[in-house]
Amino acid sequence: MREAEAPICMLLCVMSNTHELGEKRWHTHYDEGVPTSIDFEEVPLHRFVARAAEKWGDRPAISFLNCSFTYSQLEDKVNRCATALRNLGVKEGSRVAIQLPNLPQTVIAFHGAMRAGAEVVMTNPLYTLREMEHQWADSGCDLAIVADFIFEETIQPNRARLRPKTYVVAHIPDYLRFPLNLLAPIKLAKASPKRYAKVMTGDGVHEFKKLVEGTAPNPPEISVGMDDICVLQYTGGTTGLSKGAVLTHRNLVCNAQQIHAWFPKVEPGREVTLNCLPMFHVFGLSVAMNWSIWSGAKMVVVPNPRDIPALVKAITKHRVTLFPGVPALFNAINNFPGVENLDMTSVKSCFSGSAPIARDVQERFESLTNSTIIEGFGMSETSPVTHVNPLYGMRKIGSIGIPVSNTDAKIVDAEDDTKELGVGEEGELLVRGPQVMQGYWNREEESAETLKGGWMHTGDLASMDEDGYYRICGRKKDMINCSGLKVFPDEVDEVLMAHPAILEAATIGVPDPERGETVKSFIVLNEGATLTEEEVESYAREQLAAYKIPRQVQFMDELPKSSVMKILRRELRDMEQGQRGG
Repeated sequence: MREAEAPICMLLCVMSNTHELGEKRWHTHYDEGVPTSIDFEEVPLHRFVARAAEKWGDRPAISFLNCSFTYSQLEDKVNRCATALRNLGVKEGSRVAIQLPNLPQTVIAFHGAMRAGAEVVMTNPLYTLREMEHQWADSGCDLAIVADFIFEETIQPNRARLRPKTYVVAHIPDYLRFPLNLLAPIKLAKASPKRYAKVMTGDGVHEFKKLVEGTAPNPPEISVGMDDICVLQYTGGTTGLSKGAVLTHRNLVCNAQQIHAWFPKVEPGREVTLNCLPMFHVFGLSVAMNWSIWSGAKMVVVPNPRDIPALVKAITKHRVTLFPGVPALFNAINNFPGVENLDMTSVKSCFSGSAPIARDVQERFESLTNSTIIEGFGMSETSPVTHVNPLYGMRKIGSIGIPVSNTDAKIVDAEDDTKELGVGEEGELLVRGPQVMQGYWNREEESAETLKGGWMHTGDLASMDEDGYYRICGRKKDMINCSGLKVFPDEVDEVLMAHPAILEAATIGVPDPERGETVKSFIVLNEGATLTEEEVESYAREQLAAYKIPRQVQFMDELPKSSVMKILRRELRDMEQGQRGG
């Protein structure tokens, strides 16, 4: 850690990343060629693209609609971006926010910021002004790389409220070739919501492509090492405020190599990865982007994972071989009209996360392709991957699999974490390994609680079977999982109770066939006040990202409370289950 950041890391459990891991019951189920312990290459993330360019310079790195870059071309753009950022005042230890959909610019910006020595704050493009304001102020960002439509609609009218003083604005069509470079701006400007906007430069505002392409590729040498901060990956908090998981270069670099080791038959420099998972999310960041670069894969970038026709076209056109995804994506492709007539047999390996995958979805997708889907588990705090089912050996449907190389796990009593539980017993899942975060940014108490005794307390309730396979049973906390995106009820409740008509609110997750879970809020109105479900949703939409908005609202006379007046969400869940006939 840099000296300036030392105070926040007083209790950050570096020791948890250097423990000795003995023989474990799950090691016997590792596929042939997967090591129990990896001799990690110490290549900081700012060297990832340079390493790939040295190995596979003429191989394709990115394909996006009708534009493509080789790894040598990507390295040139990363160096230009890094130089431009340094010219704008970014230095080692600066924090740079990136708020972009999946684009070539997202890869260039992330690795350009790394090359400049910055620490990156990945920001969800769906965030509202309130959410952006908190995240950027909390992290201390002075420069943000954002999409044009976000800048025009949200940032420009509110620049005085936001911490960053310098903005680099990217347009989706920046790197498209003729004729799409002319057609796309017209189409995107007419889209609803609009996805293209002209931006006035000057006064701390710069256009991404002009800035990058107009700067010579001369980044300075930097002294950033493996144990320096790389990313502040924001996740929800029990207080309703998101908090930044401090991920070092070592955390992310080790996880990329752990993922790579799990796929021993991957052919470096020859694979094609479908990059549709959002790169602002740690799953997309580490598995879709960083692992692709580590293995020299061609990244087929799709900006909207809900655009199923585009996903199917990308798979068939580019002969995708590796597909990191979530159950909803596999299911949507399964149900795409005419999918049986398409040749998707190029797909070999799929990594599914964020939610349990149904057996029929898994079997259907595998029958349509030449693939094997393996289900895994991870968190923002673990870079993210800690568990995966073997690719060629024994898969257990409904299980998150076994700990990956150099990773330890155990189940402890949910009320007494000093008591380790045995086979088949349910308790809290604890993990440790080189991918585990160093703590939460500027939150020493929460860091100490989460990283007690050198173990990451996941907050998930799980059990381990006799083979060392783990199964998630529930969540210790009240987090709601909407299509892999985390929603924390306290944040939703805080927003709702700011409405003048609302006295109390309590939010839970309820089952949803498409999203896994969806958000439902129980609301008590102030005496004499009136409010409709539609008005609640409209109000929430102004304050919350779309996936956090309550899709269901139930008005009540009062909420269930404990003797100390704490709202009992478990009783609401029981009531909801009863209403659904569960």
